[in-house]
Amino acid sequence: MNTLIAEPQATNIHFDNDIMWVDLADGRQLGVPLAYFPRLMNASDTERAKYIISGGGVGLHWDELDEDISVSSLLAGIGDRHRQVA
Repeated sequence: MNTLIAEPQATNIHFDNDIMWVDLADGRQLGVPLAYFPRLMNASDTERAKYIISGGGVGLHWDELDEDISVSSLLAGIGDRHRQVA
């Protein structure tokens, strides 16, 4: 038996004060605290709005912020693995 499990795919992103909301193709909506991603937390609304959904929906990218996030990592509860230097 051959089974194919599709990766979760993002269709849209929006933000409120403390949360990044990711809409998924299967109808789920994922809320992730911005505190998990300091570059997004410290970014302006304009910078946050300049995202690209890549790989058919499996990746989220902000070129100006040098931020790349996989949707599967969000679902696994994995935040930013890069340590920001003060």
